[in-house]
Amino acid sequence: MASQPEVTVIIPNYNGKKLLENCIQTLERQTCTDFKLLVVDNGSDDGSTEVTSSLDLTMLALKENTGFCGAVNEGIRRADTPYVILLNLGIRAASGDRLLLLNNDTEVLPEFVEELLAAIKKSDRIFSAGAMMIDYHDRGRIDNAGDYYTAFGWAVARGKGKPLADFNRPCRVFSCCGGAVIYRTGLLREMGPFDERHFAYLEDVDMGYRAKIHGYINCYAPGARVYHVGSATTGTRYNEKKVFLAARNSMYLIYKNMPFLQLLINLPLILSGILIKSLFFLKKGFAGEYLRGIGAGIAGCRGCKKVRFSWKNLGNYAVIQLALWGNVIRILAGR
Repeated sequence: MASQPEVTVIIPNYNGKKLLENCIQTLERQTCTDFKLLVVDNGSDDGSTEVTSSLDLTMLALKENTGFCGAVNEGIRRADTPYVILLNLGIRAASGDRLLLLNNDTEVLPEFVEELLAAIKKSDRIFSAGAMMIDYHDRGRIDNAGDYYTAFGWAVARGKGKPLADFNRPCRVFSCCGGAVIYRTGLLREMGPFDERHFAYLEDVDMGYRAKIHGYINCYAPGARVYHVGSATTGTRYNEKKVFLAARNSMYLIYKNMPFLQLLINLPLILSGILIKSLFFLKKGFAGEYLRGIGAGIAGCRGCKKVRFSWKNLGNYAVIQLALWGNVIRILAGR
C-alpha cells in the first residue's frame, strides 16, 4: 500500500490565473514531490478554476471571496485524506502531517518543499518554518525573512529591501509570513484555525503569537526560497482596503493575545504607535482609512475569542514581552 504524502500544499487564489499557473509550474519541478496540491479559488471570474497540473491537484471553487483565512480554513476542511481524526473542522481533513501555505503570487525554487520539511522536522517544538521570500522584481533583495512584532503594535517584515546575503542563516522569528510557510498540523489543531474575522492581513502573526504563548517556536528557513510578487492580487502596497483591514486587525491581534497586565504595560507604546502611523498615513493620504480601521478594531474586539490566560505560560509571556521591546529597538535601528 502506497504511503500517504507528508504535505498538503494549499494555495488560496483570487483572480490570479497567470500567477497561479506560474506558481504551479514551479511546484511541478520540486525535488520533493511527495505532496498533494489544493487550490482554493475565492470566487474568481478570470478562468482560474480551469488551471490544470501534472501534480495531484484538487481545485476547490468557492462562490464568493472569503478572504485568505476563510479560503485556507475551507481548503483544509475539504481536503481528502484516508485517515482523519475529527477534532477541528479547519484542520482535521488535512492530508499528511504538515500543511504548507503558498500565496498565488509566488514562484518557488526546486528545493522549496524539501527544505521546509527538513526545517520543521528538526524539533517537535517547531510550530512553523517560513521560507526566504525574495523580491520578484529585484531578485537580489529580501521581501520577507520572517516577521517582527513590536510593542508599538506593529508587525514588520524582517529584512525587507535588504540584500539576500544578510539573511542566509536559519534563526527563530516572532512569526512566519503566511505567503510561504509550513505548519505542523497537530499543533494547528491545538492553536485553532486562522481567525476568519481578519479576512486578510496579520492572520499569520496572530497564529504565530498564539504558538509562542504555548511555548512553541517559529523559525526562518533560508534554504527554502521563493520569488514573491507582493500586492499582486490586492493592488499597490498601500490602498484603502489594505490600510483599513491591517489597522483593524492590529487591534484584534493585541486584544486577543495580550493578557490585561501585558496590555497595560504596552499601552503607552501602542498609543505612540497609533500616533506615528496616523502621521505616516496622513502623508500617504490614508489617515482616514487607518483611523476608521483602528476604531472598527476596538469596537470589534468584543466579538474576538481571547487566548485564555494560564499561569503555566507565564514564562512564555515574559519571553514574548522581551521580544516586543527588543523588536522596537531593532526597527528603530533599521535592522
